[in-house]
Amino acid sequence: MENSNNVYFRNNKERYMTSQTASFWDKQAKGYAAKPVKDVQSYEEMLAEVAKHLEPTDKVLEIGCGTGSTAVRMAEFVSNWTASDISAEMINIAKGKTAPETAHFLVADADSEFAEAPFDKVCAFHILHLVPDPQQTIKSIFDQLKPGGLFLSKTVCPGEMGLLPKLILPLMNMFGVAPPTLHFLKVTELETAVKAAGFDIIERRFFGKGKSSPYFVAQRPA
Repeated sequence: MENSNNVYFRNNKERYMTSQTASFWDKQAKGYAAKPVKDVQSYEEMLAEVAKHLEPTDKVLEIGCGTGSTAVRMAEFVSNWTASDISAEMINIAKGKTAPETAHFLVADADSEFAEAPFDKVCAFHILHLVPDPQQTIKSIFDQLKPGGLFLSKTVCPGEMGLLPKLILPLMNMFGVAPPTLHFLKVTELETAVKAAGFDIIERRFFGKGKSSPYFVAQRPA
């Protein structure tokens, strides 16, 4: 049995990191919203692929939705799109956008238990490398999907980018321009984590020329 002191300190650490992460992204929200999409073609290709897996009756969860750009685009294809983010400022910006009535925005961290669960689809775009524990988040996603439901993700894997990101991260943290948590995931590590959570990977690909941000479609067994 785990020592009660260990549980106490672990829980406090998780709460502290959650608070730090929310504060960081609150400060970044306006600048983040003003930035154009870096690779428009890859983004559009991803949305087209995601749309192929959506049904009009679907109930969808998106974690780490940021300022809601993807939710605004995709909610029209489903009956309900719940878009969540840990940053209240990000969600405030998202709520100010013109969106389909099926889009709903709320403040929640990636591991929250959502009242609307179970979902037909869960989406996680460019977020799994930023959560405190990617494996835990992927398992949480699995638990909130219906049997046969799909997990659609595109994840930055900094571990595929060489040594430079690791070398400059401490300096970026010093100046407050890097997220409190950032995992140097590799593509193989991410795939292993998805499978370990119980998913069957049914599709994998990359968009554009970059090979450091894999797109997975994984299914919870029926």
